[in-house]
Amino acid sequence: MNKHVSGFQQNEASADKKVTWLELFYDLLFVAAVSKASHVLLHVENGSIPVEYLTKFILIFVPIWWAWVGQSLFVNRFGQDILSHRIFLILQLFFVLIMTASLSVDFDQYYVSFLIGYVGLRAMTAIQYLAVHKKEEAHRKSTARYLGSRFWIGMVISSLSLFFDSWIRYAVLYAGIAVDILLPLIGRQYLVKSPINTHHLLERFSLFTLILLGESVISILAVLQSSQWMWQSILFASLTFILIIAMWWQYFDNVEKKVNKTIETAGQTIIYGHLFIFLSMCMIAASIQLLFLNQLNYSFMLFFIFGSVLLYFFSTSLVFHKFRHIHQRLGISHLAFLLGLLGVFFTVDLFFLLPNYIIIGEVMVFFVVYAKLTT
Repeated sequence: MNKHVSGFQQNEASADKKVTWLELFYDLLFVAAVSKASHVLLHVENGSIPVEYLTKFILIFVPIWWAWVGQSLFVNRFGQDILSHRIFLILQLFFVLIMTASLSVDFDQYYVSFLIGYVGLRAMTAIQYLAVHKKEEAHRKSTARYLGSRFWIGMVISSLSLFFDSWIRYAVLYAGIAVDILLPLIGRQYLVKSPINTHHLLERFSLFTLILLGESVISILAVLQSSQWMWQSILFASLTFILIIAMWWQYFDNVEKKVNKTIETAGQTIIYGHLFIFLSMCMIAASIQLLFLNQLNYSFMLFFIFGSVLLYFFSTSLVFHKFRHIHQRLGISHLAFLLGLLGVFFTVDLFFLLPNYIIIGEVMVFFVVYAKLTT
C-alpha cells in the first residue's frame, strides 16, 4: 500500500513539475551563445556563405544545444528546487560563461577555454546523475547510473583533443561530442523505463524556441537600422514581422493546445527533432538580414531561405506528429498541399527575378497557411 501511495505521490509531483526561476536564468545565459552562433551565417564571400562558415555554424551550435539539453533532461527526470541542485546549476552557469566567451570562428585562439567550458558543463551534469542514483530505486536508479557513468566516455574522448593539433584536434573533440549525443539513443532501453515529463520538456524547449525567435526580431531591427526608411524597407519589415508572428502562432499553439502532454516516452523525438528546428530558425533569422541587404547571389539566396523553411517544416511536422492527439494529426493531403505551396513559390522565384519583399512575403504566406492548418 505504501509503495502505491509513494508512486502516486511521485507521479503527481512529476505531473505538476514546472520550470523554475533558476532554469529561466540558466536559459538567459544561452542567449549570447545562440546569438554568436547565428552571426556566423552572416559571413558572405562572393555572393554566398562559404561552406567553411556553414560548417562552423553547425559545429558551434551543436555543443551549445547539447550542453543545454543535458542539464534540462537531468532537471526533467531528477531535478528538485533544493539547495544542492541550485548549487550545481549555479556552478554550471560559470562554465556556460566560459564556453560562450570562447565561441568564435577563430576556434584555435580560444580552444582551451571552450573545452574547459564545455567539458565542465557536461561533467557537472554527469556528477549530478551519479549523486542522485544513490537515492533512487528500480528503473530510475538504473537510468541515473547509466547516464552518469557513460557520459564520461564522451568527455574523455573530447579532452584527448588537447594532445593533437590542426584538424585532428577538432575531429577528436567532435568525436567525443558525437559519442555523448549517441549514448542516450544506445541506452534507450534504460530511458524508456524512466520516462520524461512531457509537459516540462516541451515547456523547456518552448522557452529555447523563444530565444531563437528573438534572433529573428533582432534581424528586423537590423533591417530597419540599415535602411533609410523607404517604403520597400518598411514593407519588408512589416511582412517579416507577420512571418515571425505566424511562426510563433504555429509553434506555440501546437505546444499549448494540440499535443498530448500525458504521453510517456524517452522524449528523444522532442530532443533530437528540436536540434533541426533550432538550426532552421537560426538560418531563417540570418536569411532575413541577408535577403534585405542583397549580399547573396539570387539563386543561392533562394536555395538558402527556402531550404531553411523546408527544414523547419519537416522538423516541426516530425516532432509534433507523434505527440499530437490522434484525431488532430496532419494527413498526407495537408503535407502535400504545404510542400506544393512552397514548391510553387520557389519555382516562380527561380524563373523570375523578384524583389526581396515579394520573396519574404511568400515565406510569410507559407507560415500563415502552415499556422492555420496546424492550429
